[in-house]
Amino acid sequence: MSYSPYFNPELETMPRKELEALQLERLKSTVKRCLNTKFYQDKFAELGITADDIQTLDDVKKLPFTTKDDLRANYPFGLSTVPMNECVRLHSSSGTTGNPTVVLHTQKDLDEWANAVARCLWMVGSRPEDVFQNSAGYGMFTAGLGFQYGAEKVGMLTVPAAAGNTKRQIKFIKDFGTTVVHAIPSYASRIYEVMKEEGVDPARDTKLRVLCIGAEPHSEEQRKRIEHDLHVKAYNSYGISEMMGPGVAFECQEQNGLHIWEDYFIVEIIDPQTLEPVPDGQIGELVLTTINREGMPLLRYRTRDLTAIMSGECACGRTHRRIQRLQGRSDDMIILKGVNIFPIQIEKILLKFKELSSDYLITLDTDNGGDFMTVDVEISQLFTDDYSRLTQLTKEITRQLKDEILVTPKVRLVPKGSLKASDEGKAVRVKDLRKKF
Repeated sequence: MSYSPYFNPELETMPRKELEALQLERLKSTVKRCLNTKFYQDKFAELGITADDIQTLDDVKKLPFTTKDDLRANYPFGLSTVPMNECVRLHSSSGTTGNPTVVLHTQKDLDEWANAVARCLWMVGSRPEDVFQNSAGYGMFTAGLGFQYGAEKVGMLTVPAAAGNTKRQIKFIKDFGTTVVHAIPSYASRIYEVMKEEGVDPARDTKLRVLCIGAEPHSEEQRKRIEHDLHVKAYNSYGISEMMGPGVAFECQEQNGLHIWEDYFIVEIIDPQTLEPVPDGQIGELVLTTINREGMPLLRYRTRDLTAIMSGECACGRTHRRIQRLQGRSDDMIILKGVNIFPIQIEKILLKFKELSSDYLITLDTDNGGDFMTVDVEISQLFTDDYSRLTQLTKEITRQLKDEILVTPKVRLVPKGSLKASDEGKAVRVKDLRKKF
């Protein structure tokens, strides 16, 4: 059957002037809705502005920022803009310390969320004939239900495999003819490792062709390794639970930046220190304003995620702007001996070595000589028992890391399976044990 390349052609290819007119209409409506909450009433009063001050898209800069701390301070339902009997679901963060963040959804919010995810899945080539397997957890973690309803909207047969039990995941992939999979990058690598142990060749024994990866910052090197190993095309996904979850932005088949759905969000990139906008192409903090949400719209939400707006039109024909792959989070930046370091810089080097797994852990600690960094990285397989070979490999990794990050870490090669994931299944990349004075 022949299909359109677009899930919603009218919205996805809308001329920029029409799209911006739609954004402004929705922004004005959203601002008025937000003023149903005491939090935004107080913020507007502090800034001396009213809803009538928002007359152009550029006026979004007049609005107050919203942060994760604001959500926690108004826990659980202080930012709801509708009566609670109109909300049908909530999602929350893990909240391991203090209050979690809670996001409320009306039925319309959930329907729009499903449409956004379906748009993303369609964009990377998913069609009703496909079989979609979701390896994300089904619970408060938004990637489970978010992808589930989006895949159903596309019309695919869905396999809600949920997280873990990798051998079962592989059995489902083989037995059900899975063609499209969603997995976080570190778990996609784990699936391949278990396939090797079980003697499964992805190219020969499966029908896999599309992999959707997100929820963890990852390098282009990791994406290429996953594509090679699993014999798929891997597309970057960006979602954040405070916006809705997956479906905020996604790569198209050009694999050149993530289209961010501007009929759902107004996009800004700011300097995280000065809070001023930065030019297109310059890395800064992503700030999003929801303009298509009923239950809990947010104004100028500071995501802490670092990216940049990409200039130019995309060859796919979609008019929604693109952002670069996420570079990490502003609050994940490591400052060591006066040097700014992002974990993704370290990953980029580690994945150059075929002897290494994609699992690593950066530990920061303090001794009498000051702060220092240790990088533990799993060996991909027991390729040698030769001590001199392991020593040589460790020295070469250390040298390349020093060239990249300008400080010398201690590198330790550890057995496979040594490094544990978080409760949500995400890889733990950094532990900061440094003494605070």
